[in-house]
Amino acid sequence: MPEDRISHRAAEPVGAFPHAKRVGDLLFLSGIGPRRRGSRDIPGVTLDAGGDVVDHDIAAQTHAVFENVRFVLEDAGADWADIVDVQVFLTNMKRDFATFNRIYAEYFAGDGKPNPTRTTVEVGALPTPIAVELKVIAFVGMRNR
Repeated sequence: MPEDRISHRAAEPVGAFPHAKRVGDLLFLSGIGPRRRGSRDIPGVTLDAGGDVVDHDIAAQTHAVFENVRFVLEDAGADWADIVDVQVFLTNMKRDFATFNRIYAEYFAGDGKPNPTRTTVEVGALPTPIAVELKVIAFVGMRNR
């Protein structure tokens, strides 16, 4: 039976869905963005008076997304090394891919384990004024059944 998992440290979901769902030995994370829990604050985003994005700092958003992913994993009984697949959604591939890729390598390089598979795509927009979102799958084996 699938089991919903909610993090009390990551930003709240923006819809009627859990942060993650465990099915057997797999943990599926919903799309995770860079927002901060308990606020509408988005690291690295500059908005105009009308609420439209004027500029964004992909480095700040990428670090914040990884922090939220880590929170969800840990609160669901998993950890970073359990990640087996990452889907990356960027709103501006040309501008942001190189910076995102450099930061991504900082989080996944050097642990002696194979890196997860990854797909990166450009999207026209995300549900909130963010520039990056991650969809993650982790293998948690027999943990916390």
